[in-house]
Amino acid sequence: MTASTLHTFAHPALLYRDTDEYLDATVPFVRDGLAAGEPVAVAVPTANLALLRRALGPDEERVVWRDMTVAGRNPGAIIPTVLLAFANAHADQRVRIIGEPIWAGRTSAEYPACAQHEALINSAFAGRAATILCPYDVSALDPAWVDDAHRTHPVMETATLRWDSPRYTDPVAVAAGFNQPLPQPPPGAASVTVDLVTVRGARRFAAERATLAGLSEARIPDLALAINELAANSIRHGGGSGRLAVWVEDDQVVCQLQDGGFLTDPLAGRIPPPIRSSGGRGLMMVNQLCDLVRVHTTTSGTTVRIYMRR
Repeated sequence: MTASTLHTFAHPALLYRDTDEYLDATVPFVRDGLAAGEPVAVAVPTANLALLRRALGPDEERVVWRDMTVAGRNPGAIIPTVLLAFANAHADQRVRIIGEPIWAGRTSAEYPACAQHEALINSAFAGRAATILCPYDVSALDPAWVDDAHRTHPVMETATLRWDSPRYTDPVAVAAGFNQPLPQPPPGAASVTVDLVTVRGARRFAAERATLAGLSEARIPDLALAINELAANSIRHGGGSGRLAVWVEDDQVVCQLQDGGFLTDPLAGRIPPPIRSSGGRGLMMVNQLCDLVRVHTTTSGTTVRIYMRR
């Protein structure tokens, strides 16, 4: 590997319309990586995972497979637990990854977090020896979502064409564009104050409300731990206290913590801290525990909203 390729990151978006176009681009991408001796991982939705495994035949045994609807259900967890986890496991090699975080089943609540993720990959992997190909199904996705891909990916391609995106721009600025105020909680949402004295009661309050709302018993400890980490951040960095609200939205239990802090690092919760670091793991843990995490932060305060499926 030359010095120029050792520290070069590539992040193309693949635009495809059907199964044939998908396989015509992804199968050679995988096989070219294997032929070059690059570790290869594929993290795509369930149907495309099965499709690509069948198409690769015996070569599928040489690939690491992740179902993105599970591993990447929360877009905020993809960089640390899927992409960086694989890249860091092969730190002395160039890696090749197919990552498809945006599919037709994504909701409007999930999409802003997806777009932020796609933009911030460019910052998280700057200077890394990796190629991450992100497929977009242009026949099924909202055209506005496909349009955003031109801003979050330096290179665009189809099964037969490849070109530099003239609309690609600063990834942190693009991610900031999706830092929008969240809708207000419903009128019936119950809420309590969270501070150093009330944190245990607030954690218990959230667990009891979630249990009544039908969250499975197995997930209650995850919810309590996520609330504990958010409360700790509010106490340490958010002015000493916050306001916790809990409600039900469709098939999910939603918890929101508002405080007076300002989240300055756009990659907070996405980059694992050094092993010996005493902090910096709270939001990353929350990202891994929850099905969706949405954040809105300004100099006036921060709102973190977590979703857990019932």
